[in-house]
Amino acid sequence: MELRCAVQKYAWGKTGKSSLVAQLSQGNSTVPIVEDDPYAELWMGTHPSGPSVIKSSNEPLQNHLLSNVDSLGDEEKKVFGTDLPFLFKALSVAKALSIQAHPNKKHAEELFATRPDLYKDPNHKPEMVTAWLGPFEALCGFRPVADIKFFLQEIDELAAVVGKSACEALVKAESDSEEMQALRECFSALMNTSEESVAFTLKQFEQRIPSLSAEKKDALQCDLFTRIATDFPGDVGCWSVYFMNYVVLQEGESMFLGPNVPHAYIFGDCLECMACSDNVVRAGLTPKFKDIDTLCSMLDYQAGPVDRFRMQWSTVDEFCQTCSPPVPDFAMARLRLPASATVDKAYSLPVRCNASILLILQGLATSAETKEDLSFGQVLFLKAGQQLTVQVKGEQDLIVYQAFANV
Repeated sequence: MELRCAVQKYAWGKTGKSSLVAQLSQGNSTVPIVEDDPYAELWMGTHPSGPSVIKSSNEPLQNHLLSNVDSLGDEEKKVFGTDLPFLFKALSVAKALSIQAHPNKKHAEELFATRPDLYKDPNHKPEMVTAWLGPFEALCGFRPVADIKFFLQEIDELAAVVGKSACEALVKAESDSEEMQALRECFSALMNTSEESVAFTLKQFEQRIPSLSAEKKDALQCDLFTRIATDFPGDVGCWSVYFMNYVVLQEGESMFLGPNVPHAYIFGDCLECMACSDNVVRAGLTPKFKDIDTLCSMLDYQAGPVDRFRMQWSTVDEFCQTCSPPVPDFAMARLRLPASATVDKAYSLPVRCNASILLILQGLATSAETKEDLSFGQVLFLKAGQQLTVQVKGEQDLIVYQAFANV
């Protein structure tokens, strides 16, 4: 079944036709693109904040699942009930998203019970991000402590806003546990500093940057800092550049972000798959509510290189790969069928034992089952055990990403 999917126009999204999300939306919608509007996210799934509907009937996908429970896999139903456990997204990021983290399942239930106005569901939100169409920039997890110490020593304005006692505690820390506690104190002190002090120190550093040597600017990642500070003047999240790993994912590379991992996407296009939730705890780079106390208390303060978050894809055959994060809610597959390799034959996608959602990201093909064309931007729902066989058409490779439960 072909789906029509929700578009979210958050302020950080790329505008008009420059947005991958806007381009994809034209594949399953007749609503014209508004050039000045930001097109941030395309949601594919059943989450009530952006539910997909069946294109032919306009029936919400979730309603269809409730009345057609055989669409879901047996193990999928046993673990998750009669709904899809995952939410599949495409994102187009023009400027940084908020400094954020997602609660674990128990904490999500507590937040939903006590503050349903802010936290809309009781589910956790582990997620996997995959870069698409060029480099994708993000901040992710706390940097190695040695790096943070370096920045605190080199940037007086940062040390001033963190505070002398918190900085000294981090410098003196020796064991891993002492470092984690000291890092918690530093980051909490930063996030709880008055807005006036934050704005003053940011402005001081911005004014000092032009006097630095090219080598020093590079060492202090001044270009990254300036880009974010330009978009979010006076925001405490600008200083997070010096606490969190800066990572650039190349096309097709992926990261997995578990509960309580601090992160912020900065620029680029990506695909995201996550547990079916919209729970976000924020504390910077956003006009939305900043729940600083909750964020600082829940974060994973383990410090280290960003490589610990990278995911590897496994080869299924010469055309298909899969990636399985350490959670049951979701996994992903991707298919690249070269036009030249499939001129005279069709390809059958591996049959999944659970329901799945597919996104056509490039190319044109014909479905052997329906004889209909599949093209860029189309989103398909396959029930558990359903076969899809495709024949590539035209001169472009066919690229498809697929999300499904990991049980």
